[in-house]
Amino acid sequence: MVVPGPPSRSGLSSRRASMALEEKPEVALARRRVSVVCTLVSAAPPARRAALRTAGSAPRRRSGPAPPPRWFLHPGPPLGACALGRWRDEMAAEGPEAPASPGRGGTEGTLGDGGDGGTAPPGEAGAPVAELPPPAPSPAEEEPGDAAVPPPAPQSCNGAAVAPPEPEEPPPAAPEEPPPPRDPEPPAEEPPLTYPLDFEKFWLAARNNPHDFTAWTELLQYVEQENHLFAARKAFDAFFAHYPYCYGYWKKYADMERRFDCSRETEEVFERGLQSIPLSMDLWIHYISYLQSTLDMNLPESVQKIRGVFEAAVAAAGMDFRSDKLWELYVEWEREQGDLRAVTGIYDRVLSMPTQLYNHHWEKFKEHVLHNPPKDILSPEELLWVQSKLATDPVPKPPEPEGTEAPPGEDLPPGVEGKAAAAADAQEDLDQEKIRELVISMRQQIYAQNEAEVSKRWNFEDGIKRPYFHVKPLERAQLRNWRDYLDYEMAAGSHERTIVLFERCVIACALYEEFWIKYTKYLENHTVAGARSVFQRACGYHLPRKPNIHLLWAAFEEKQGNLDEARRILRCFEEVVPGLAMVRLRRVSLERRQGNLEEAEALLLEAMRANEGLPLASFYAVKLARQACKVQKNLGKARRVLVEALEKDPDNARLHANLLEMEFGADVRQNEGNTMSCFERALRSPLPDEAKLIFSQRRVEFLEDFGSSIHSLLTAYDEHQKILKQHAARKRAPENGSDEPDDKRLRPDEASGLLGPLNFSGAGGDMGSNPSAYNYWYQHGYGAYSYQTPWNYNQYYSQS
Repeated sequence: MVVPGPPSRSGLSSRRASMALEEKPEVALARRRVSVVCTLVSAAPPARRAALRTAGSAPRRRSGPAPPPRWFLHPGPPLGACALGRWRDEMAAEGPEAPASPGRGGTEGTLGDGGDGGTAPPGEAGAPVAELPPPAPSPAEEEPGDAAVPPPAPQSCNGAAVAPPEPEEPPPAAPEEPPPPRDPEPPAEEPPLTYPLDFEKFWLAARNNPHDFTAWTELLQYVEQENHLFAARKAFDAFFAHYPYCYGYWKKYADMERRFDCSRETEEVFERGLQSIPLSMDLWIHYISYLQSTLDMNLPESVQKIRGVFEAAVAAAGMDFRSDKLWELYVEWEREQGDLRAVTGIYDRVLSMPTQLYNHHWEKFKEHVLHNPPKDILSPEELLWVQSKLATDPVPKPPEPEGTEAPPGEDLPPGVEGKAAAAADAQEDLDQEKIRELVISMRQQIYAQNEAEVSKRWNFEDGIKRPYFHVKPLERAQLRNWRDYLDYEMAAGSHERTIVLFERCVIACALYEEFWIKYTKYLENHTVAGARSVFQRACGYHLPRKPNIHLLWAAFEEKQGNLDEARRILRCFEEVVPGLAMVRLRRVSLERRQGNLEEAEALLLEAMRANEGLPLASFYAVKLARQACKVQKNLGKARRVLVEALEKDPDNARLHANLLEMEFGADVRQNEGNTMSCFERALRSPLPDEAKLIFSQRRVEFLEDFGSSIHSLLTAYDEHQKILKQHAARKRAPENGSDEPDDKRLRPDEASGLLGPLNFSGAGGDMGSNPSAYNYWYQHGYGAYSYQTPWNYNQYYSQS
């Protein structure tokens, strides 16, 4: 439809005619696109015109990878939604430089072009797309007075702009800007998608707290009610990034794509869901039902596709104890196809699977054998083997009645031929019955073995009350049942069944770290790639904030020699959950083991600066000083680190104790002055009286054992007596009359373990000769900083 413009002038008309002759193919294609969209808008009902204009005017990218298709949406029946989207994708795939094809442009580019779902619903205006009005005339055919879209300025073959010819009339007041030198159609950003009114509210509630399962379910329920495909895709994709084991929502996602007639996207959703949770019987059955309802079963490729999906389903989930429904569906489908030999093959497989309905499958197999001829249900090889087996042990034939043989040259009496034929048929029936009995008896032993395996697992399976995923915690009895079941299956020696049971377990116990760790330790002895895949699933989806599984993953990669991957795992987890000392120390130890002492020191210094003013800074200072003293053999550097830390945290008894430990670890004859300075610094500090009493006592012991001056010993002894008297006076004071605040009092556990390593008397004073003293401080040191879980490495690492 051409809109009349202002009166034309002869000069302008001739200019348009000359420019129309130079029009490029991409301009003509763009005109045809505009024409088709205008035609659709004019033929559509008023309620859909605005949405059609938005869908038809979406810009296209000129370069780079093709964006994902964005189909037109409307709140009504979705019959023609994806058909228009496919038409737009095909137009974009042709590109601006492609010549116009006979099926594009004009009245031939209809709404239904491109495949299925292109017909408008009955009773809706604009349904007969074949009667669309003719397209707008090309620029060469326009009347001089028609206002059409002006073509771009003429360009040379390399895309550079060429000066237009001199116009006969003066140019308008606002001159047109020349087009870009290399692209006649500059790329434009697609307009932002519009979502339902309250979508942003539900979306932000779920995204701001991704571990709130209720917020996600409310978001998904809202997009389903609104029937908005774009909003549903955005919500479902974000939801499955956190909860991929929710098979019910995979089904809802696929059903929504199917309602909008997006067959390719529906199948993609099914495939994604089955990759995430391949043990879901319901999802497999739902996918197969979808294929059976959409494929043309008269085509051989459709039958092959469904059979391939069945095979993939039983290969992935056929060993599940509750997979009986899937096996039955496979048997019934093959029976409908008329392939009785395939039915026998399926029964042969399921009869060796310990499943819940194992006896039902056995009875069905016997009916299958007894009600069908052996030649139809057995393969030629098995039938030949059975017949040869029966031939080696023939059945005695019944004696023939007298007079059944006629003399030579004479015919048998009437009725004798019929008796002979009946006897032959009876013999054939007898042979078939023997074949059936032999076929069943051969499977009888397999059935008996399978029954024994089922009985071993029946109690474990009966204890599984929630085999599906949920965020609610499991009962202790169910967790204990999973542990015992896994231990039994691993001891039984069947690797395939153990893998299937682990996969079932991590679905129901996806939020429990211990089962993922148990799974990775089992796989590490069988396949490195499998263990890595389980680590990726556990840390990437289900346990993104659990430190132990990430530490084990980093240790696994370091053990395999993937140092960069181990560094990446620890660094990324520290970004997600900052402030965990166990993760930072693992990064430090990783660099130290590789000889990168500078990087290890830098990590500790960074942690000290990040926690300045907190007790954790003193903790990192102790670790840095120990590394400088024990690894770098630099006592002066270690001393400076602890002294600087004491200046910022003077009432930290752990800092005083560690400084004293390092000074005492050196040669006591040459380092007596530094050791005594540590004692003096601790006694002058604002430590609690109980801590000062312990330091005073250790000073007296040190001077008694290693001191070089009797005067120093006597002075220390006198000061110690004064401290003892003050402490005794405080203990005799009324309990509620103490002036010392509670936070300055040393707890009994701190008093007993504060200077545990500093056993100055006897030969065990040296830390190098008494490693148990260091371990004692190490374990108590972590508890003093109030970590929720001390290192407890023995839980996950075997001790040699």
